[in-house]
Amino acid sequence: MAKGYIKIDRDRCKGCHLCIDVCPRKVIEVSKELNKTGYAPAQFIEKPEDGKGCTACTMCAVVCPDLAIEVYRAK
Repeated sequence: MAKGYIKIDRDRCKGCHLCIDVCPRKVIEVSKELNKTGYAPAQFIEKPEDGKGCTACTMCAVVCPDLAIEVYRAK
């Protein structure tokens, strides 16, 4: 069961995709649409196929060099 969720600032993301590599639940993917600066930003998968979802571990936010990710814990 999901314990949290993340918000990614599409325009701040430069598409390094480090967050995708460190996510233990694999709930972040590359967006098919480019942002206003021409990068393919990361995007959060709200309802993954396996049904597990985000654990709010914050690893994605810690590794993001652009400070484009905010992590929220569910109540």
